[in-house]
Amino acid sequence: MTTIRVQDRLRYRFDNTMSKGPIALIGWLFLLSIAVIAFIAFIVQIFGIDPDQRGFSQLAWAELMRTLDSGTMGGDTGSWPFLFAMLATTLSGVFIVSTLIGILTTGLEGRLENLRKGRSFVAEEHHTIILGWSPQIFTLISELILANANQPHTCIAILAEKDAAEMQDEVMAKVGNSGRTRIVYRTGAPIDIADLRIVNPDAARSIIILAPEDDDNPDAYIIKTMLALTSHPQRTAKRYHIVSFIRDMKNMDVARMVGRDEVELVAASDLIARITAQTCRQSGLSVAYTELLDFGGDEIYFKEEPSLAGQTFADALLAYEDSAVIGLHCKSGHIQLNPPMQTPITKGDKLIVISADDDTIHLSGLKNIPLETTAIREATAHPPTPERTLILGWNERAAAIITELDHYVGPESSVKIVAANADDIQEVLTHNANGQAYMNLSVNCQTGDITDRRTLDALAIPTYDHVIVLSEQTASASNAQQVDARTLITLLHLRDLADKEGHPFSIVSEMLDIRNRELAQVTRADDFVVSDKLISLILAQISENKELASVFQDLFDPDGSELYFKPASDYIQPGKPVNFYTVVEAARRRGEVAIGYRLQAQAYQSELAFGVKLNPHKSQPVTFAQEDRVIVLAES
Repeated sequence: MTTIRVQDRLRYRFDNTMSKGPIALIGWLFLLSIAVIAFIAFIVQIFGIDPDQRGFSQLAWAELMRTLDSGTMGGDTGSWPFLFAMLATTLSGVFIVSTLIGILTTGLEGRLENLRKGRSFVAEEHHTIILGWSPQIFTLISELILANANQPHTCIAILAEKDAAEMQDEVMAKVGNSGRTRIVYRTGAPIDIADLRIVNPDAARSIIILAPEDDDNPDAYIIKTMLALTSHPQRTAKRYHIVSFIRDMKNMDVARMVGRDEVELVAASDLIARITAQTCRQSGLSVAYTELLDFGGDEIYFKEEPSLAGQTFADALLAYEDSAVIGLHCKSGHIQLNPPMQTPITKGDKLIVISADDDTIHLSGLKNIPLETTAIREATAHPPTPERTLILGWNERAAAIITELDHYVGPESSVKIVAANADDIQEVLTHNANGQAYMNLSVNCQTGDITDRRTLDALAIPTYDHVIVLSEQTASASNAQQVDARTLITLLHLRDLADKEGHPFSIVSEMLDIRNRELAQVTRADDFVVSDKLISLILAQISENKELASVFQDLFDPDGSELYFKPASDYIQPGKPVNFYTVVEAARRRGEVAIGYRLQAQAYQSELAFGVKLNPHKSQPVTFAQEDRVIVLAES
């Protein structure tokens, strides 16, 4: 057994003290300075070599001044022993002061390095936290900046396993000016309980969780981050407002069990499948969805109007000039889009409204609504016609897309699948993703290379009503760029075919990486690129208003009310100028909510949103042509 000597203990205690940093070093320097000054003052006084015969305290003070300023020794007089004593004091002062300057410089540099690494506590309140880093973050930040444009002193705190300076540089390059919103960057692991405390989640308004782009199991990462937040032993008693997404539906139950009532989860794959199925069938629907989901135009808000209490939902539809009522948020918490027209509005209920901003929702105050009833047409039934859909490529969302299509298309419709290995997808030929037989669809598939122009030419693509291009199932984070490149090649071939044949058909394509969406620029309203940008837009909306989660669930659910582009000639006499009050009235008589229109003459003008106009001023006149559409919220 090793014997611990006294000097070993002293050295060990000295090492422990020194390891505490600059403060400990400054403390040792202070003690050393006191010892040197006291020793020399004691020697000078004992031997009586001070020519001025000063006392101990005066000698100590004079030596302290020499220690701090070595220039004071220039005018010394006295005996040689006294001069050598003062020289010793000055030399020790030079050593001590230079060491002190070095310690302060090193400590300051270390502090600046820690700040650069982003490890200091975020002393913010009512801020938005983003945990994790992926390409989605740039869309999120852009939307949050727009949402807070008229709000002073807003803050976004980002915690990710990435250098804080690198994060700041990337956001500055891709997002630009943040306006009134301050963005704070911190480096740390969101799944680490200690690191989470850096961004002060207890005082946050909302928390958005993203999975790293290179994570092979993003759902597990999100669930672990939620667990670190909700199970922290020192967390606040107040409930968090957490927003995130789950890609695989089999993980949804576990995620909800972890997050309980503190988290709003978006089923990413399921939602993208629904949007893909809906937008491929209705030209312009993608523009309307994007308008509703981003903060750049009109958004969905909740507004309580005590003056409308006692009236019906039908009465509220015509009560606003520049806002569109689409549903009710009852005081019980129940949310319903397009409820029955005779549903009463009671005190405490909120209207669900589409408006430019929350401060633009004002009653028109009109007593006599200027309706042009002579232009309104009676409802006519249009039996559904068979539709032909072509799916190029295959991945885990394809079966859900076909299942969603079966809810919308008419009887005797068909879906043809062309994929690299059709033998692996035989299970979808007769049964949908839920294991049930199709109601309206027949499905067949063939093997083929979707990037080969000869394969596409042989498919007689112009004979199809809708084309969906999917990323391959083998796609992973490591080869996402290659998969997106193949998708882009296929998309370019399809656009060329559409232009040469002169036969319009809708094209919905899928990109794994948001950054590649810009390469596949949308050229018309029925040419839509689906990517995780949609998920980012929804996360940003729900982070600002938790109640919007139920609205989006109803809006994208085939069992509820959804957006439809219906022929304007079914509602209003073509060629006759009418105001939008009249359009709303025409839809109201059918139990539908009109929220906008699409003018076919502007279908190729991107600067005019491809002819799609949401929430128009109701008093402004519009003249519909035979090909124009009215955008309505309806059951079918």
